[in-house]
Amino acid sequence: LLNMLAGLEKPTKGDIIINNVNVAKLSEGKLASFRQENTGFVFQSYNLINQFNAIENVGLPLMFKGIPRSKRDKLAKKMLKLVGLGTRMGHRPNQMSGGQQQRVGIARAFVAKPKLVFADEPTGNLDTKTTDEVMRLMVRMCRKYGITLIIVTHDLEIARYTDRIVHIIDGEITSIENNESVCPVDDSTEIV
Repeated sequence: LLNMLAGLEKPTKGDIIINNVNVAKLSEGKLASFRQENTGFVFQSYNLINQFNAIENVGLPLMFKGIPRSKRDKLAKKMLKLVGLGTRMGHRPNQMSGGQQQRVGIARAFVAKPKLVFADEPTGNLDTKTTDEVMRLMVRMCRKYGITLIIVTHDLEIARYTDRIVHIIDGEITSIENNESVCPVDDSTEIV
């Protein structure tokens, strides 16, 4: 489902409408442009490039947009500081913990300030404390920049950070509910 929403796979039937655009009907070229302009991704397995340091990994979406390296690096550094990795900018993925790699992935997803961020089991490989930190960080960034976050998770604890919960069993939506007890997230920490 997440791959279809993100335009990575075509649905066998039906439409996917995002910002009044039927993503399912776009050509491959237009779909790539749509993703580049509108979406960010956070993966369970991080999907970082091992030969790149944190700055280079975070700057990838900006590179694809044609942003010059000096500006890319400046924005990537700013985002890495924001996610608490100001001292790890020159490190490659194999020099970081899983939690640090996930923070690099989050910084990469948000650096271009997309309209939508898709997160596939974003905390699946993290401990409880890091999970809480990562979720709070993503929620704060979404609030700050007006970004919609769509999370796929099997962990009901993660659902407490969301406004709406959609339950899917065997490919069928079984319920949609508004979350009346959203986990409070401190918005006082400055996000620039």
